[in-house]
Amino acid sequence: MQQPLDPQEIPPGCPAHGNVQLYGPSFGADPDGHYAQLRAFGLSAPVDIAPDVQAELVTSYDAALYVLQNPASFVRDSRRWKALNEGRVPADSPALPMMGYRPNALFSDGAAHARLRQAVTDSLSTVNEHQLIRQTQQSANYLISRFSSEPRGQAELMADYAQPLPLLVFSDLFGCPPEIGDRVIAGISGIFDGTPGADEVLGGALTELIALKRRQPAADLTTRLMEHAAQLSDEEVLHQLVTLLSGGTAPLTAAIGTSSALYLDEDWQSGLPVEDAVSQTLWNYAPIANYAAHYPTHDVELGGRVIQANDPVLISFAAANTDPKLTAHREQLSAKAHLAFGAGPHACPAKDPAFMIAVTAVEALLNRLPDVEMRVPFKALTWAPSPWSRSLVTLPIRFTPRTVPSAAESASPHGGQGYQQQTGASAPSAAAPSRPAPSAAPQHKGGLFSRFLAWTRGE
Repeated sequence: MQQPLDPQEIPPGCPAHGNVQLYGPSFGADPDGHYAQLRAFGLSAPVDIAPDVQAELVTSYDAALYVLQNPASFVRDSRRWKALNEGRVPADSPALPMMGYRPNALFSDGAAHARLRQAVTDSLSTVNEHQLIRQTQQSANYLISRFSSEPRGQAELMADYAQPLPLLVFSDLFGCPPEIGDRVIAGISGIFDGTPGADEVLGGALTELIALKRRQPAADLTTRLMEHAAQLSDEEVLHQLVTLLSGGTAPLTAAIGTSSALYLDEDWQSGLPVEDAVSQTLWNYAPIANYAAHYPTHDVELGGRVIQANDPVLISFAAANTDPKLTAHREQLSAKAHLAFGAGPHACPAKDPAFMIAVTAVEALLNRLPDVEMRVPFKALTWAPSPWSRSLVTLPIRFTPRTVPSAAESASPHGGQGYQQQTGASAPSAAAPSRPAPSAAPQHKGGLFSRFLAWTRGE
């Protein structure tokens, strides 16, 4: 095993003299620089994931696979978390919503995990691929319609597109009626924004949704979970829905934003398909950057460092994917060998739909705004200072204002005229002739999902 470095041999200012802070403006400004410093420790390093919250962060690709694929020694049930049980984690810590125990597949092990995961994977497998693409295209076209006729021809793609798009898709997949969908979106958005009471809003909305599906089953993901042979309780269904929302929407937001920025960057090689931009995002800018807390069932040695039982071990998917030891032979690996979706028994069960949604979202943007370009270079974009995800703060774009697409046009299986994804094809560099930009789309009462559904009906 690799021996730990002698602190005396490490340059001044290197984080080896204390836990590295994996949060705040300094980390957000240079996450890759932090990962490079952390590698000086070996396969893993001690970090503060939040103020007064310590964890061991695995930065090695091989070590990450070892932890992820070794459920006998590394379990996910955070009720084992020693520091939390001993009262050493602040009650208001921002790490608790991410690491605290919830009765879902993510925080379960063994037979309990297998039961819950099977219900999720079986339910997801019934989602029709073509239907999912149509739902994504329709959501994308609606959001683009809200800013495409803006006279200045400018928009902020993260807030106007990448963030709300997954929320619309998931609300549709869940079979939400308008008012419940509005509250689901408000609740999960509030949780990510730290809005007080957001948990209660989301819980109340999903409780009503489950009660509705008990009375009126339908061909949606919620009903499939409820009718699965695992016979989940209503509470279990609720927590699996929360997991799908939290584990799907934020990473998709990051993937859509980063992939769009990469594709629009002046350094992007013309002719490469959108799929390549999404794959590069998953390899080099893992949307879930540092997560998947594991708890050793006994003291373990990892690369010369001893990790005590029940101390959290986090996986740096971002650092593992960019492990210098991997770079030399990465071209020999499968394009899907990255760890952005995890690995082992807890690997993301929706990785294929997630990839499809991200690709479709970027393609839809190029379809509707064929001359779209970034207003700043990729290297000048800023990243959110969160340890959990690698997501752009803003993505300012410009384009030629153009007609808001109709609901009928948005339902087209090809997403309307404009860019069509083909192997070896690139997005047009010049603006297509456009008709005079119409006024903004009609405004309807209600929240985002209500307005979206009204738009799809042509109201």
